[in-house]
Amino acid sequence: MSAFRLVLARHGETESNVGGVLDSRPPGPPLTDLGRLQAEALAEVLAEEPVVAVYASVATRARQTAAPLAARHGHTVEVLEGVHEVQCGDLEGRSDVDALRTFHEIFGSWHTGLLNSRLPGGESGQDVLDRFLPVLEELRDRHPEGTVVLVSHGAALRLVGGFVAENVPGRAAEEVLLPNTGRIVLESDTSAAGGWRCVFWTGHDDIGDDQPAGAGAAGD
Repeated sequence: MSAFRLVLARHGETESNVGGVLDSRPPGPPLTDLGRLQAEALAEVLAEEPVVAVYASVATRARQTAAPLAARHGHTVEVLEGVHEVQCGDLEGRSDVDALRTFHEIFGSWHTGLLNSRLPGGESGQDVLDRFLPVLEELRDRHPEGTVVLVSHGAALRLVGGFVAENVPGRAAEEVLLPNTGRIVLESDTSAAGGWRCVFWTGHDDIGDDQPAGAGAAGD
């Protein structure tokens, strides 16, 4: 069995994604037809990985995305609290220019270290890290070997991945959106300050030094 590897995957497409709607409150919408195809493609991409467990956030779209992969490897999807999307508060359900600008400005500030900046009526960056990071540690303790897949959400994953992976340069985690079923792949590295090293990040050719089987095929 290989050393522990954590694949953080964004869910497949939803109608809210198509409409550019800020949609963070679980359980949220289901996958579109394309989203279901993306979930099947993700399962195919990771078919040769030694997947020992598959987890998902409480959101419907995350659980539906995880299901084909879990089935491929003979697992069931375990739903986890604490790994849902960044909560948008007063911006929930909006797609107008002002709402999107506000979200991106505050989200961007988190990547410069202003983690206590808060979305109106919603979460701060520190809130997200406080609920998400203990789950990563729990998964690392629970699975000393093999690949673990956690299906979660784009903004939360970019914040967490950029925070824990010492080798992610500058604001790279904030600058490029993680596409539907895009992946951030982490390996445990006790010598790094954050305890993790990123070995693959969809959309960033300059991040990481290797790729899991089939990396880059899903979400392109």
